[in-house]
Amino acid sequence: MTLFKPGMQAGKPLFKRLKQSQSMRKSGSLVVLALGISASAIAQFPSTKPRTIVTTDGEVDDVDTFIRMLLYSNEFDIVGLVYSSSQWHYKGDGKGTKFTSEMPNTAKRYGERTELRWPGTTWMEEYIDKYANVYPNLIKHAKGYPTPDYLKSLVRVGNIDFEGEMSRDTEGSDFIKKILLDNTSSPVYLQIWGGTNTVARALKSIEDQYKNSADWAKIAKKVSDKAIIYAVLDQDATYQKYIAPNWPQIKVLYNSDQFWSFAYLWPRVVPAELKPYLGGKWFAENIRFGHGPLLESYYLWGDGKKLPGDPEHTHGDPEEAKKYGLSQYDFISEGDSPAFFYLIDVGLRSMEDVAYGGWGGRMVKSPTNPYRWEDGKTVTDYNPYTQKADAAYPQTRWIPVLQSDFAARADWCVKPYNEANHPPVVKLNHAPNLRVKPGQNVTLSGSATDPDGDALSYRWWQYEEVGSYSGKVAIQNGNQAKSAFTVPKDAKSGNKIHLILEVTDAKAPRLTRYQRVIATVAE
Repeated sequence: MTLFKPGMQAGKPLFKRLKQSQSMRKSGSLVVLALGISASAIAQFPSTKPRTIVTTDGEVDDVDTFIRMLLYSNEFDIVGLVYSSSQWHYKGDGKGTKFTSEMPNTAKRYGERTELRWPGTTWMEEYIDKYANVYPNLIKHAKGYPTPDYLKSLVRVGNIDFEGEMSRDTEGSDFIKKILLDNTSSPVYLQIWGGTNTVARALKSIEDQYKNSADWAKIAKKVSDKAIIYAVLDQDATYQKYIAPNWPQIKVLYNSDQFWSFAYLWPRVVPAELKPYLGGKWFAENIRFGHGPLLESYYLWGDGKKLPGDPEHTHGDPEEAKKYGLSQYDFISEGDSPAFFYLIDVGLRSMEDVAYGGWGGRMVKSPTNPYRWEDGKTVTDYNPYTQKADAAYPQTRWIPVLQSDFAARADWCVKPYNEANHPPVVKLNHAPNLRVKPGQNVTLSGSATDPDGDALSYRWWQYEEVGSYSGKVAIQNGNQAKSAFTVPKDAKSGNKIHLILEVTDAKAPRLTRYQRVIATVAE
């Protein structure tokens, strides 16, 4: 099925983003997605929520990502919300200055422009106002939701005049600079939903201020240890041209394949068996209607809505949806959502090490850059629907639980506590890391409670692609809280076996949480 004719702009269009991701892979440029970083590379702060700054160009998929993120804003510490530009969206300088993109695909597509598809610098505040309408109900369901006034206090305008503009300080770049220089040592996850230019300007300003001082080495280390760049696709050239050569020890998460299951290409990437979770019927029933003003604003195919400032946002036209074989209210895209999925602690321990995999997908350390983690065609999970290794499946495999969780959060917007569902709390009855020997029978034991008193189902499973032992292990009583497995006799010293305890409640929409056991084979 052809979703878009060549040249059609579908948000960040399918063909554009696919070609862009391929060209970036060849050039080694930045693209990052939501996973974790090795514990040896980043100190862990289990008692605090991860700090994060969002930079966004206002693409339609950024808006939908923003709406979903607000429903999860109790799970992490948002410390900045910054408007920025990209190769697809910029304001112009108001002087009629003509600009041509540095990125080959948009240079060819748009030529000289004085501005490009700019959605303005008020839309985040407008959605926070809609969040304010549901905030009183959200806080009945979970602690930690930031107040609307606090979120508004975090909004800043960054470098927006042109793609890649980083020649001057802005309130957005200064805000990021201040956080990177503060005395809190915990990491700051810089979610790049557009271009990296405002972050680049913040770093350049730090360099300009301190490079010739006696404190430069200390400042550079402090910032490099703290900043974790987190983006989906290079959408300007500032990472390659400035950040990578001047800040080589800033950690980067790179994703070129896995995010597609939550982006514009999902109809091609997601197996038919999982597509109902992204279909119009599901969204109409679970998200779009009857869940308050915030989710009424969520953009879907054929919904009759138009994104202000973007003439190429045609998804809302029902005839456009039909033209590409899509139904009314089908999912459009949340290509940047894996960046915050990664920050949600559901027990999978993916923030300990990106290679563990989790709701944000899975990636491995670059063989050429110890500060970079990436996915790509060689990082695959077995797709049971196609019965093939699949480069998108490390993200795709979580679609059912992610969407059920989204539906529950939508209910939190309008329902009282006793009518909504809340996730189980899962614990292990032993250490999460075990030392085992070949041939040993190992007991696995977990327990769970449900805040709503729902019945719970248990499932132990081996995450084969993550472990360094290449074979399968036989799990006994895998559908019980207490289980066991026998370490294969051919397991070698140092081999690791990853076993996941998955607990799901019985109330709709069914919610799932986890614990992970890592068994390391000893001599």
